[in-house]
Amino acid sequence: MNTTDELLWVTKAEYSDGYKLLLTFNNNATKLVDLKDSLFGEVFEPLKDIENFKQFKLSDWTVEWYNGADFAPEYLFELQS
Repeated sequence: MNTTDELLWVTKAEYSDGYKLLLTFNNNATKLVDLKDSLFGEVFEPLKDIENFKQFKLSDWTVEWYNGADFAPEYLFELQS
């Protein structure tokens, strides 16, 4: 859990393997997150194709995909790999 009242955002994102991303946050924490079980709903459906999943970029605050899909940084921070 993020124990501070400070806003959290992703500062670096790297593809690992499968549906896993290695993320660094503005509080200097680095986490390997597995998003496989988080890809549900219409906007995330295309990301089940691994080649589509790999097409992410870092926005101002989180990871975002070509189709506008994204996750809140707090959600990503709390995920256990």
